[in-house]
Amino acid sequence: MNKAFDPAVRDFLDGRVWLRRHTSFTSEQIDEHIDEGFISVMAGVVKIKNFLGQPHYRCGRCENDNQQLFTTFQCLACKGPCAYCRNCLQMGRVSVCTDLIVWTGPRTEYPTDHTLAWEGTLTKHQQRASEELHESTVMKQPHLIHAVCGSGKTEILFEPIHQALLEGKRVCIAAPRVDVILELEPRLKAAFPKTVIEALYGGADVERFDAQLILATTHQLYRFREAFDVIFVDEADAFPYTAEQTLQQAVRKAAKPDAPVHFVTATPSDALIRQIRKTGAVSTIYRRYHGHPLPGPRYAPLWNYSKQLSKGKIPKPLAEWIQVRLDADEPFLVFFHEIELMMKAETIIRTLDDRIRAVHSAHPDRKEHVRALRDGTMPGLLTTTILERGITIKNVQVAVVGAEQAIFDRGALVQIGGRVGRNQDYPAGDFVLFHDGIRYAMDAAKREIDRLNRGED
Repeated sequence: MNKAFDPAVRDFLDGRVWLRRHTSFTSEQIDEHIDEGFISVMAGVVKIKNFLGQPHYRCGRCENDNQQLFTTFQCLACKGPCAYCRNCLQMGRVSVCTDLIVWTGPRTEYPTDHTLAWEGTLTKHQQRASEELHESTVMKQPHLIHAVCGSGKTEILFEPIHQALLEGKRVCIAAPRVDVILELEPRLKAAFPKTVIEALYGGADVERFDAQLILATTHQLYRFREAFDVIFVDEADAFPYTAEQTLQQAVRKAAKPDAPVHFVTATPSDALIRQIRKTGAVSTIYRRYHGHPLPGPRYAPLWNYSKQLSKGKIPKPLAEWIQVRLDADEPFLVFFHEIELMMKAETIIRTLDDRIRAVHSAHPDRKEHVRALRDGTMPGLLTTTILERGITIKNVQVAVVGAEQAIFDRGALVQIGGRVGRNQDYPAGDFVLFHDGIRYAMDAAKREIDRLNRGED
């Protein structure tokens, strides 16, 4: 006789690594499923001794084993010295004496009845890339979609995702930036109206834990293990994914053992291209979906801009550029290299139009301000590099203040310029690099855009 389990518990835990005390189920329910063998318990932080007899820790959730990211303390729960992982602390503290639970019972069976409602038409280059991506998924090998900004990368994914869903597979689209997830969510829900879709990011309201298509920041994948049949990593070259080894481990950990992990970006690193060519396939698209070239940057000196802004004065070229945008009723983005300078600039730039706002990663109204710019109720935004990718605004014009700063490397500048001219009705626009001295990265970005427009490898 088969043992019985609660499907709600299965749907919640299947493919996840969860803090035992943080589930929405009673401790009695969890204990019953543990006793029946449907749930396994694992240590939150595994403690072993190295060859010198010193303690060595490893997090059971995010798999961090960097000893500098563990904190030891005198624990009230276990009445002795304990340690917790700081790497995934924002998801609830995991320590040596806390329990993590994983589902070890029968896996969830997902529906095979799905509709792809997108009615657009792929270009021949998009169609070829989509077919190649689907072939790689079938062969369970990694694939890189290397496509210029505005080439319609998301639409290329639609058919491979649809085919996977029709086979009852569980799919994840992961991205390092929450803004990318917020941009993707309405588009995916419109494209797959019959599919249960959830977007996971810090502060998100989750309605369905049995979602078959999950959009998630890469940090959220710390909570998954062997959950997905295929994963697409969008903007695979973005910070912090490229800088944090545990995020890369999290993606691989979230995939089933034989599941392919695909990558999608306009600016892949040479290392990523080499890696994928060794084990999988690469599809390259040089042209935007509307056939027009990428807008190239123009340089404009903005001497001593930091000193002027700090003294409460808008540098004349910047003020004139913003005023032209306001007069022409053109939405705009102005990128800054640091928050403090940007916030000083916001105060004085709002004298040109009080509706202008600034956003950064920790801004409480970030989503609302981006939505207002998209809806046309806000004329422009000042921003850090958080909006360098994953945002599409019709007819947006773009300026970079301090383009010579190190944070604006070649890839960042190419991505920032990729915000311009994405709409087929507005395929061009202004992309200006305000600088206090031209740096190598500025020229490198210009050469890269020229190379892409020529269609060269």
